[in-house]
Amino acid sequence: MRCVIFGVTGYIGGRLVPELLRAGHDVRVAARTPAKLAEVPWLDRVEVVEGDVTDSDQVRSAVGGQEVVYYLVHSLTRRDFADIDREAARIVGAAALSAGVGRIVYLGGIVPPHTELSRHLASRAEVGEILRASGVPTAELRAAVIIGSGSASFEMLRYLSERLPAMVTPRWVHNRIQPIAVRDVLYYLVHAAELPADVNRAVDIGGPDVMTYLTMMREYAVVAGLNRRVVLPVPVLTPWLSAQWVNLVTPVPRALAVPLIESLVHEVVCGEHDIAAYISDPPDGLTRYGRAVELALTRIRNAEVPTRWSDASTYGAPSDPLPTDPDWSGGSLYEDLREHHTSADPDTVWAVIESIGGENGWYSFPLAWSLRGWIDRVAGGVGLRRGRKHPRRLHSGEALDWWRVEYIDRPHLLRLRAEMRVPGLAWLELGVEPAPNGGSRYRQRAIFQPHGLVGHLYWKAISPFHSAVFGGMVRNITSTAERTPDSTPTG
Repeated sequence: MRCVIFGVTGYIGGRLVPELLRAGHDVRVAARTPAKLAEVPWLDRVEVVEGDVTDSDQVRSAVGGQEVVYYLVHSLTRRDFADIDREAARIVGAAALSAGVGRIVYLGGIVPPHTELSRHLASRAEVGEILRASGVPTAELRAAVIIGSGSASFEMLRYLSERLPAMVTPRWVHNRIQPIAVRDVLYYLVHAAELPADVNRAVDIGGPDVMTYLTMMREYAVVAGLNRRVVLPVPVLTPWLSAQWVNLVTPVPRALAVPLIESLVHEVVCGEHDIAAYISDPPDGLTRYGRAVELALTRIRNAEVPTRWSDASTYGAPSDPLPTDPDWSGGSLYEDLREHHTSADPDTVWAVIESIGGENGWYSFPLAWSLRGWIDRVAGGVGLRRGRKHPRRLHSGEALDWWRVEYIDRPHLLRLRAEMRVPGLAWLELGVEPAPNGGSRYRQRAIFQPHGLVGHLYWKAISPFHSAVFGGMVRNITSTAERTPDSTPTG
């Protein structure tokens, strides 16, 4: 079947593409920024189109000639996410009806009955209602916590369990949850494309285990080989306070932690298993929670995480490309440019450049980077904890600590765009080229476009530290390359 996916740069969307291709479907992917897909392994097997779900013209073009629309978009970290998701759902539904699409598949959240929903769950439910009322048969698959390497829910669970052998927790850790493995979510999504035309409804999907969040943390500790976690529930921790704690302890930023925890305040358990009337269980059965955790940890240890929650752009982060004109938009650019000749060959220097960040660090003044990361977390930013997916290889659009890979020209240039909280837009470029007399020339450029007077004052205030931070990076990156066994000193 001909399928188009909205939300392909997100956690589920990026994993769904290869599953649909494996099932024999023709796949078109609609991305607001198609350049972010430049290095995905399935790029040459799909059609890529520009598709912002809030742009009617782009959506109509994206759904034209398609039989199935997968809608996997959530503006979760935006303050006005409910308004944006409502309008986007209406645009996609209307465009799908006009184009003669035969099926919409939407991944939503389990809706607890007889209770006031959090803003997050209420918005997810509203999107499902809008799509089902569009006139196009819609399958709304409702899931609770998704367990898989790189999912926001799993990362929150993982870091809380690993970093806190003893913790004070709110009452919601005793609420019942029915988690589901990401492999089972993908199984249902793929098969939903072929549902009969008379299926226009929401169905709950969940794994075989119903447990509390406390039990999930303790079983995670068992699978991960950790000591038993000591948990002291208290009644005074509100979801907002819990989110602040999650923001400080885990890589999940406050803007994402708040809606996730607000949803955990409810008991999210499947109210029915009607999906079995349309789609049989996976051949090996639904995945038990412990097995799902084991599979996720294996992928993380082997650096085989295909998508992460952080692959999606963060609200409030700059999305504009690097300006090439110093007078771009009437503003000014500040620049810190440094070059250094090294005896290491270009390939060796590039290997060091592409492995920067995450566990490898930033090659200068670790305390300053760590302190700046904590300040960013306290301010509600992403901080340094997002890390990286693979220890040695990056791809366009990937989150790298508080940066995002904006452009990569392997093995010559890496450009990172800052997503930390700063009064302006910031980039960092790391590059290498062969030197005329042997060895190579390393080039490093930090660029900052200030916003208003505060932005100018910010650059002036941090300029005295540039020699230690940026100068240290140059020295340590090149010296690391020179110490690498594969490096061939010349000249």
